[in-house]
Amino acid sequence: MLCASLTGNNSMRISLIGAGRVATHLAQAFKVKHQIIDIYSRSFDKTEQLAQQVNASACAQIEEMQSDVDLLIIAVSDQSIATVIQELTGHFPNCLIVHTSGSTHLNVLAQYHERVGVFYPLQTFSLERAVDWNATPLFVEAKQHPDLEILQVLAEQFSQRVYCYDSAQRLSLHLAAVFACNFTNYCYDIAKQVVDAEQVDFSLLYPLILETAQKATQNDPMQMQTGPAMRGDQNIMSMHTHMLEHADRQDLSQVYALMSDQILKRHH
Repeated sequence: MLCASLTGNNSMRISLIGAGRVATHLAQAFKVKHQIIDIYSRSFDKTEQLAQQVNASACAQIEEMQSDVDLLIIAVSDQSIATVIQELTGHFPNCLIVHTSGSTHLNVLAQYHERVGVFYPLQTFSLERAVDWNATPLFVEAKQHPDLEILQVLAEQFSQRVYCYDSAQRLSLHLAAVFACNFTNYCYDIAKQVVDAEQVDFSLLYPLILETAQKATQNDPMQMQTGPAMRGDQNIMSMHTHMLEHADRQDLSQVYALMSDQILKRHH
């Protein structure tokens, strides 16, 4: 459900752990209305670069970070979150600490700190592209209700789509996002490999890609399915498989067979 609308204009003192894609976009967005105090990551070169962009201090060690901040954001890889929160134990006694992961449970933080939460943007991030924060769904969760309200206010400063989802709901979204984004992009990569092998312009597929995405976001994707597998056209599927095997691409042939089989089962 949508979070209750809250208003708030108080500037926060915010620090970040991480200097990758998510941390960079968040820091750049936060600096418009809030003060970025410290940046720390395991790569000091990246730390310095991001700190300069948002007028923050670059820290070489966690111990160098100021503890009197309002919000500490852990924007690191999922597998590193547990290690980071353990390293923070006792250093930020009164601070609200959040992670930005879609798949990491709130309890990973809660077992080491009292004031914890989640600030998860459902988006794909690249350093080369700007983020449309207004249209990006933001998901907040917190151990304590007052902290949830703080995160709601913060999120509503950036997006019109703010949701209060628990860890299980957020995990389902993250899994769905892997299929909708990561696996789909890999299919684009496969498509480019196929046409590149015959020196065919990949951009010829752009209108098809955009139309497919538009149909999937405006209709039930199941109802929009097309193609030889949906039709049960074994002749075309055999031809495609033979092409891939003849090109010594057994890996792509296996992907083609698996996906075609799943489409057949779904529609027949």
